[in-house]
Amino acid sequence: MEGQSPIQLEVERLVRIHGRNRTALMPILQEINRKHSYVPEEAMLCIAKELNVPRAEIYGVVTFYSFLSVKPRGRYVIRMCRSISCAKQGKFHPVTAALMEELGIEFGGTSKDGLFTLERTNCMGMCDQGPAMLVNEEVHVALTVAKVLEIVDDYRRAAKADGLVKLSA
Repeated sequence: MEGQSPIQLEVERLVRIHGRNRTALMPILQEINRKHSYVPEEAMLCIAKELNVPRAEIYGVVTFYSFLSVKPRGRYVIRMCRSISCAKQGKFHPVTAALMEELGIEFGGTSKDGLFTLERTNCMGMCDQGPAMLVNEEVHVALTVAKVLEIVDDYRRAAKADGLVKLSA
């Protein structure tokens, strides 16, 4: 409709798909978060209105679940498993050090190009294949320094192919 923001239209579309009851909240939030790499304030307000749920409750849900965010993140959110099992594989510290150096960020940060956000996460259920990490929804296991650098490079190439970053000179 005329005068509505893109976020309002997006929320209305998602409500038509998922419905107006409380069970629709998580799927709507997940889709908004997936598309924008976070849940914008405007989206929370629109969802509150559309589902007739207090905005504070929606904010509570977004801040409770680690896979949702109230602040922008990179296109690729890298979640490194921090379980004892992954750490005991003996490669955990070199892999995380290489990852931080390659991206130029610490855990909790986003790379200057906006492509990567680096986070820690609790057990991902890959204890027998650690160290492990999750990039958006894709699991990577049995990580080594060489493997993690190759994975980052693959995502950078994909971003260039999608026109998200300029090719280096």
